[in-house]
Formats: sequence, C-alpha cells, structure tokens
Amino acid sequence: MKKQKLSGPAIFMYGTIVLTVLIAAICFTLYYSGTYKNDLILWCGIVSFMILYHFGLRILMGEVTKRFKINYLHPFYKERRFEKSLYKLLKVRKWKDKVLTFEPENYDFKNRTLEQLATTMSKSELDHWINEVISVFSILFIFIWGCPPAFLISAVAAMLFDAQFIIVQRYNRPVVLRLMNRKSKREKTNSGEKHANIS
Repeated sequence: MKKQKLSGPAIFMYGTIVLTVLIAAICFTLYYSGTYKNDLILWCGIVSFMILYHFGLRILMGEVTKRFKINYLHPFYKERRFEKSLYKLLKVRKWKDKVLTFEPENYDFKNRTLEQLATTMSKSELDHWINEVISVFSILFIFIWGCPPAFLISAVAAMLFDAQFIIVQRYNRPVVLRLMNRKSKREKTNSGEKHANIS
C-alpha cells in the first residue's frame, strides 16, 4: 500500500512537537536544576510544554479514534434545527474551504466513496470534540504554575480553534448524506426498471 504523503499542516505539527520537546526539556532542566533560575526561562519552558501538550495529545487521540467504529448515522452527528441559521450567520460557506486539513486525501471525492467521506467527517468531528476536552483540561496546569489568566486564555483560544473544524464537518456532512440518499434512490429506480423490463 502506498504511504500517504504528509500534508503541510501535518509537517508543521510534527516539526513543532519536536522543537517544543527540545525547548521545554532545556528550559525546565535549566530552571528546576537551579542552573539558571530565571522567570523568562521558566515561561519559555511552560509555553513550549503547552504547545506540545495541545499538538501532541491531538495527534495521539486522532490515532486512537482510528480504531473506533464510526457510525455517521448516530444521533450524535444528526443535524440540529438551529444549525442552518447559525451557519448562515457565521457565513460558513465563505470560509469552510479555507480551513487547514491534516489529511486532505481522506476528503478526495474522486478516490473516496460517499460513505467513506461521511465516516471521515464524523471521525474528524469526534476528534475535535475530544480536542475541546483536552483544551478544558489544560486549565489544570494552573495548579502547577499559577497564572490563571494565561492558561484560561490559551484554553479558550484552543477551543475556538477546534470549533471551526466541528462547524465545517457538521456543515458538510448533511450535503454528503443527501447525495447518498439521491444515489440510493436512483439505484432503486434503475433496479426497478430493469426488473420490469425482464418481466
């Protein structure tokens, strides 16, 4: 099987993880060993660690959910009545195609079936809901390093960032499901016509 090429966002995330591991390790070692006990060094370590936390757990959980059985017809993924009005208010149609995609090949209409697309969209939505929880839990680092405003602001910013992906998946999936229904109806009609001709 041909190995999938990493996308720009994927390369950026993996590269950032490697960089932040190094920076956090160096800064924390210098600070907590007493070699260079400076607040700037500590905060460089904290910022690097928090970026590592957000990026690392997101990639890890994305790999974990690949083992889940995703049912795009589950009520959790069902479109709610208020959503169309909300998406119109947020002008989702204008910016939905500009959001970053970690694995763009999974959304290729030419090489993926409609069912595969619906499943991928549902998995992606689930991933980003999990990311929202990851963001909330980042607030707990306040008990280690203090400075509540910094951790609260970063948690809210991360949650807003993931919210855009949830919105896009919930906006696009109903379109795919409608295409699936139309295709199913056409196939049933064609099947009925063939049966009638044979009779």
